[in-house]
Amino acid sequence: MKNRYRLISRGSRGGAFYCVDGSTGKRTSLGACSRDEAEQVVLAKNQALRQPALNLQIARAYLAGSDSGVNTRTWQHVMDEIPKLKKGETQARWLTAIKDKAFDAIRHVCLLETKADHILRALEEGTVSTNVYLRRLHNFALDMNWLPWPIVPKKCWPNVKYKQKRAITQAEHEAIIAREPNHERKMFYKLAWHLGASQSDIAFLDAENIDWQTKVLSFARKKTGSIAIMRFDDEVAAILSELPESGPLFPYLRSVRAADRATEFKQRCTGLEIKGVTLHSYRYSWAERAKKAGYPERFAQQALGHNSKAVHRAYAKNALVELPSLSEYERKIVPFQKMAAA
Repeated sequence: MKNRYRLISRGSRGGAFYCVDGSTGKRTSLGACSRDEAEQVVLAKNQALRQPALNLQIARAYLAGSDSGVNTRTWQHVMDEIPKLKKGETQARWLTAIKDKAFDAIRHVCLLETKADHILRALEEGTVSTNVYLRRLHNFALDMNWLPWPIVPKKCWPNVKYKQKRAITQAEHEAIIAREPNHERKMFYKLAWHLGASQSDIAFLDAENIDWQTKVLSFARKKTGSIAIMRFDDEVAAILSELPESGPLFPYLRSVRAADRATEFKQRCTGLEIKGVTLHSYRYSWAERAKKAGYPERFAQQALGHNSKAVHRAYAKNALVELPSLSEYERKIVPFQKMAAA
């Protein structure tokens, strides 16, 4: 391997010594020292570069025995493989995430040549989404044994800090409904208020999801595939009665991307000077209303499509509830339990 650094001297008797970087041409003075000392400094600089490169070549030689792609596999390969294992909305989110420009810093870097600085630079240039998906890329490469060791230790990853989210208030919801001229969107927002479902779940509802005899609305969640079953009241029935009797309930909103539905909603909010809410805020609102009303948590979990109590509590963490006394609650609930038993 050719040495990167070389020694030069100035003066007829070699009184001044300099180290020259062969890759940049930069010359650095070695101070007042003898030729022997100067040669040792230059030798140390070249060995410091040679040893990591030699170690990497040795590691590649061993790994290549069990993995032929170890010398050519880049981060782009990892980005291409993960979406193949996903389906539906999750796959669509991955395909969008890997287009992040912050990943350009590592996209074509060989996995074995990646340093912690590459990861940190990508995180600096990116957003919260970059942090989330880069962690998953890193962990996937480790799990597949494409990386022999973690590039960034788990504890050293920057914390994921999401923007503050809040529920949409009833006053804001009613203002949006009052100003919405499009009938389909108006019914869509009304149903979101009553169901608390995600925008994609509502947009893809069919008339066949409605059981008018038992007043039950059931559908499979797009994100998880779990079944949500909800009984609806007369108010929701009035909304559903204004929608198509067969086929898709929201034919236009079903045909557009989720991002387009979100943009349309944001435009309505901007016109009304409503800030800090998105279509997803209807889920926070539903959860907070359920908590305030004393709706059993297991029912709320099923309605929102979550299996974890921690998830539902996160949705409803902003709900303010004045706890009734136990005696008052017993007087209220016991008669209903006796009726149910009878």
